[in-house]
Amino acid sequence: MKSIKICYHGNCFDGVSSAAVFGRFYREKINSDWQQRFQPMVHRAGALFDEAAFDGDENAIVDFKYSNSPKLTWWFDHHKSAFLSAADEAQWRADTSGKKFLDADYKSCTKFIADTAHKLFGMDYAHQAELIHWANIIDGALYESPTVPVEMKEDALRLALVIENSSDPALAAQIILALQTQAMNEVARLPFIAERIEPLYQRHLRSMETIKQAARVTGPVVFFDVAGHDMEGYSKFIPYYLHPEVTYSVSVSQSTFRSKISVGSSPWAPRPRTHDLAKICERFGGGGHAVVAAISLAPEQLTEARRIAAGIVEELQH
Repeated sequence: MKSIKICYHGNCFDGVSSAAVFGRFYREKINSDWQQRFQPMVHRAGALFDEAAFDGDENAIVDFKYSNSPKLTWWFDHHKSAFLSAADEAQWRADTSGKKFLDADYKSCTKFIADTAHKLFGMDYAHQAELIHWANIIDGALYESPTVPVEMKEDALRLALVIENSSDPALAAQIILALQTQAMNEVARLPFIAERIEPLYQRHLRSMETIKQAARVTGPVVFFDVAGHDMEGYSKFIPYYLHPEVTYSVSVSQSTFRSKISVGSSPWAPRPRTHDLAKICERFGGGGHAVVAAISLAPEQLTEARRIAAGIVEELQH
């Protein structure tokens, strides 16, 4: 059986939702009988792409940086930092396939895919409207207050908790396929999701306490270093929930595959954001959006990550 390989931003609600929305489009409008296989992609130091990942008869990337691989068939992204090099951007601009799309004005890649597939291919997304709505809210941080994403009372946020904290690609693939055929709130209440929520929520509460103990506020910035703690996938809204007075957050964390500097801005800040965080992080090999971005270094580069983070905290003071 022929297959399409769909590579998506892993441990990310918008990444999983993008894979579900693209996968449904592909099945309904392109090849209905092809097998769909999925692979999460993560930002890490060094090369982001392994050519072996593109092992489908067609290959797609959604909600992740562009690859110059000749095996790449479809691409959708909405990040300002979409290219690894100027040469990659030039290659994309010269592409005439009509299957590779970028629009950094979109809050979520999920909505970008849905709008593009509707406009160009006549795709009807009424069945996935709730998923598209929540992907836009979650990835665009379009909440009324930090209480909403931190207290996690909605089905979408509980589903996001599972997605963002699972290291099992098979579980993510199961969720993606379920979201292609079932309403989002139904998927969030499936037994294999529901049984994971409470332990993860307790971990979320422990993460909040760790951040509370580690946080230090300097002017408009809250900084916390949680290296040494199990903090991969913590909610980026916790610092604004704990410190509503700040504009920015900067943090250092460490996992088995990276030392990470996360840089964000509060949608509810009493003082406006004046820095483009993607541009700041691009100077160190990272990127993202103007409002939230990150840098990934090798796991053993924790000292360097701390040095970079300290410099960013200083820069955001001005």
